[in-house]
Amino acid sequence: MRNHLLVFPATAVLLLLSFAGATYAHHANASFDMTNSATVKGTVTGFDWTNPHAYIYLDVKGKDAVEKWSVEMGSIGMLARAGWRRDTVKPGDEITVIGNRAKDGKTFLRLSKLVFSNGQELTTTVQ
Repeated sequence: MRNHLLVFPATAVLLLLSFAGATYAHHANASFDMTNSATVKGTVTGFDWTNPHAYIYLDVKGKDAVEKWSVEMGSIGMLARAGWRRDTVKPGDEITVIGNRAKDGKTFLRLSKLVFSNGQELTTTVQ
């Protein structure tokens, strides 16, 4: 009987510990160069208003070809508090994004600020 009383707490602790690594890896900024800011200008091809992260997809004219960029943002709840909506960004919009580029050199950015062609600016935090 006594052994059965220990099974539940031990199982609960092991279960919680198994989530700790995945949570840390997901929320860590390890994949982005947080010491440098990058600026990218392009044409929106898509906007995913989804959790746990919203994404903007851009076509950026490179030296030899068009590059496909992905821009990661926070959750839609956080973005909504900062003034974003499902239709804030639309395919065809010309935008400039500023943020932290992926450390591995991929065309991937963590957004800190977006500037529309008319000069309007949006950030991912409440001002």
